[in-house]
Parts: sequence; C-alpha cells; structure tokens
Amino acid sequence: MGLLDDIAALAKLAAASIDDVGAAAGRATAKAAGVVVDDTAVTPQYLRSVAAQRELPIVKKIAIGSIRNKLIFILPAALLLSQFLPWALPIILMVGGTYLAYEGAEKIWHKVSGHHDAEVPATEVSPEAEQKMIAGAIRTDLILSAEIMVIALAEVADQPFWSRLAILVVVALVITVIVYGIVAAIVKMDDVGLRLAERDSGFSRRLGRGLVKAMPRVLAVISVVGTVAMLWVGGHILLVNLGADGTGWVPAPYEWVHHLEVAIHDATGALGGTLGWLFNTFCSAVVGLVVGAVVVAVLHLLPSRKKTEEAPAGH
Repeated sequence: MGLLDDIAALAKLAAASIDDVGAAAGRATAKAAGVVVDDTAVTPQYLRSVAAQRELPIVKKIAIGSIRNKLIFILPAALLLSQFLPWALPIILMVGGTYLAYEGAEKIWHKVSGHHDAEVPATEVSPEAEQKMIAGAIRTDLILSAEIMVIALAEVADQPFWSRLAILVVVALVITVIVYGIVAAIVKMDDVGLRLAERDSGFSRRLGRGLVKAMPRVLAVISVVGTVAMLWVGGHILLVNLGADGTGWVPAPYEWVHHLEVAIHDATGALGGTLGWLFNTFCSAVVGLVVGAVVVAVLHLLPSRKKTEEAPAGH
C-alpha cells in the first residue's frame, strides 16, 4: 500500500509537471505568434511554379526540414548557449537577421532591375530545381525558426533546464504543424475550388470558380507579404539585438522605437494598438531594407564593377 501511495504521488507530480509544460509552451507559442505569421507568408512563394501533384510532397519535405532545423540544430545550440554563453545569442541572431534582410532586398533588386528569373511553367520544374527550391525554403525557415525558438526560450528562461527542453520541443512541433498546415491549405485551395466547381449545386460551382480565380491573386499578394516579412523580421532582429547583452556597441535602438510606439499608442485612443504596431513594423522593415540593400550592393554591384574593370580594352 505504501508503494502504491508513492506511485500515486509520483503520478500526480508528473501530471502537474506536464500541465506546467503545456501551459508554458502555450505562453511561449503565443509570444512567437508574430514570427509564425511571417513564416506562413514567406513559404508559399517558393511553390508558385510547382505542379499541383508536387505541392503537398514539397510542403512535407519543407516541414520535415523545419522540424530538423528546430530540434537538431537550433534547440541544442540555443539551450547550450543560453546556459554557458548567453552573450553569443544576440550576435548569432543578428547574423541571421542580416541574411533575412538580404533575402528580402535581393528579391526587390531582382524585380526592379529586371534580372529576376523568368516564370517556369509548373510542368517544367526539374527535380534539380525542386531540390534547390526546397533547400532555399528550409534555409529561410532556419532564420525564422531561430527567432521563434529564441523568443520562446526567453519566455521560459526561469524554468529548469529539462523543463525548458520539454517546453521548446512542444513549441517546435506545434508551430511547425500550424505553419505548414496553413501553407498546405493555401496552396491546395485552387484544387478545392475545382472540386467545388464540378458539383451540382449552383452555390458550390460559383464558390469553386471564385476560389480558382482568386488564388493566383492571393499567391501574388502572399509573395509580396513574404518579401516584406523578410525585411520586417530581419530588421526587427537587428533592432532588438543591436544593443543587447553581448553586443552593446550602441544603445539598443529598439528602445527608441518602442518608446515612440508607446507614445503613439497612448495618443491615438482606440487605434493606438494598431498604429503603434504599424510604426514598429515600419521601422523594422526600413532597417531591414537598408541593411539588406547594403549587402546586395556588396555581393552584386561590386563584383560586376570588378569584372568591368578587368575586361580587356575594346570589349
């Protein structure tokens, strides 16, 4: 009976721990919701030239890559760094933020300069191009996932090491399912429209035709949102971490932005929350665009100038 009492006590303790992990994971997931929106907006743009039968397999591969990013690369590194080298986390995040800003600025540069690749018909995407597309999506996901996991880690920093580990595993799995479930629904919406258009009901046919016509526009909008999200998130990472512990080169500029955001919030009444958030987002996007444009200039314009100078006379 004494043994059974001990088992019952241990079971209650384990159940309470599981409840604590679940509650903390919920708080951490909510805290990272902003980056989840960005991740959801960025990913569908990689699938614009993909044949319908390859969409879900590609989403599955990207989702598996995202899980691998979070659990194998980011989670161990974040936990170890937070435990032993907490000052290194802001620097690593700034490197990732710079890369994300570069990705967004490069897309704008390609669009403005006319050097973007021609649209490839969906049926002509080669296996090599598909693998390159998946690798690019997973690489971008690595940066977004890193911020998600670090935001979640900051939310549960007061927890013991093993509780932090369990919470972050739950956050990684839940967020990946949410993001790529939504992505799969977005990219298959036109197929749902075709199915509805074939039904006998007049309402179903109209709804189906409307979905089919709307999806190209929706994907085009999502592509623009994804580019802006890269600049926004990259700039936000740089703003927040530039003056953090471990960098400290200048006072954190995010404090200035946040101070103005609070002032806008207090001065504009019912619209304060929205206008303050828009101001914060605008500042982050501008920082991302400036930093990304500098990197684009270094990587694209300077090598072109060097080739021009090295070209033989008369060429």
